[in-house]
Amino acid sequence: MHADDFEERLRELRPWLHRYCARMTGSTVDGEDVLQDTLIKALHARAEGTVVDHLEGWLLRIAHHTSLDFLRRRSRSHVVPLTDDMEDTPGPDTDIVTVGFQRFLQLPELQRCAVILKDVLEHTIEEIAAIAGCTPAAAKSALQRGRAALRRLAGQHDDMHMPLMPDAERRKLGNYVRLFQSGDFDAIRALLAEDVKLDLVNRLRLEGRESIGRYFSRYAEETKWRFVFGAIEGRPAMLVFDQTGSMERPAHFVLLEWHEERIAAIRDFLFVPYVTDTADWTRLPDVDRLA
Repeated sequence: MHADDFEERLRELRPWLHRYCARMTGSTVDGEDVLQDTLIKALHARAEGTVVDHLEGWLLRIAHHTSLDFLRRRSRSHVVPLTDDMEDTPGPDTDIVTVGFQRFLQLPELQRCAVILKDVLEHTIEEIAAIAGCTPAAAKSALQRGRAALRRLAGQHDDMHMPLMPDAERRKLGNYVRLFQSGDFDAIRALLAEDVKLDLVNRLRLEGRESIGRYFSRYAEETKWRFVFGAIEGRPAMLVFDQTGSMERPAHFVLLEWHEERIAAIRDFLFVPYVTDTADWTRLPDVDRLA
């Protein structure tokens, strides 16, 4: 495969790979981070001359190990105790695709891997074993146990996505959103730190107040966006709705990092809509409206 064709194929597979990474990490945002690391590793291996017979399986193996590395760094291994007398179930009796990502995170790693690969990405037991580096018997057992655990978890109430924000953080983000709503981008530029970083995910990265000016100019020229104060997976965020399409969920979202009263980093998910498609989100009242 030619290098240009290889990179084009990677672009096509991004949403598909993200489905795996997001469920393995328990977060659509963290899943995008792992996906980017996966693609960097794939491009590096390709540049070193690695020959790939089955691209999808090879990428999933990289994504699997990258996900595990991420989880171990973050020490997020909370597991569900399971018994040894689980019945053999030929298929899931709940819609696995609709189960929240945090539920997947409660499964042991191999069970999580097996359920995602079989019931979300439709791989065979043999393919699961090859990707996870285990025997087919171990993969089948993990699949059965993971399905059973998700059936128990699926009905539980999930109240983990309302963020606890200090008033100062709520005030800063609320002000940022109000400035976007009013189109006062000069005021936003005045809030930027000199070394502010912009990550327009899957498109470009810029650093420095002067460098990212055109980012706000593009938003100023576009009239279809509606900006709302909210949260993504418990993280404070500016939710962006497309008024020309469905207003049932955000089209994308923006995350901010602050250094005191200055914006230190902006992460905009405009060009990766598949992240928003699967994210847990909520609108939040502005601090001014809570007074």
